[in-house]
Amino acid sequence: MKRWFTIPTAAAIAICLAGCQNINKAQTGALGGALAGTAVGALAGHDAKGALIGAGVGTAGGYIVGNEMDKHDTNERIDQVSQDANTTVVNVHNSNGSVTPVALRRSGGNWIGPRGEVYANLPTEQQLRQVYGF
Repeated sequence: MKRWFTIPTAAAIAICLAGCQNINKAQTGALGGALAGTAVGALAGHDAKGALIGAGVGTAGGYIVGNEMDKHDTNERIDQVSQDANTTVVNVHNSNGSVTPVALRRSGGNWIGPRGEVYANLPTEQQLRQVYGF
């Protein structure tokens, strides 16, 4: 590789990393794709033209892949928050001093217990002790 390739690449990396405190996968993919594309283009023997084309293609491809990964992560977080919002735990205090946590899931206007039992209202600890306590 020639000196013109390493100095601009190192400068670009330094600038990108210095300004990116909260970097996401789309940005990481774009940066990685740009670097890989630049290297492949330069190594293919087309010097500056190949490096620029490789950088452009790599940036676009890396961004697309990283962005899809970010979307997937966001959807998983949304699903988890939604699930958490529809779930509550009632602690059943047992006669021996232990505690049995009972997770209840809201479904429509009802609450569903771990064994599939349905309650019209959020059950009390006393109601759950009959099923889960001792």
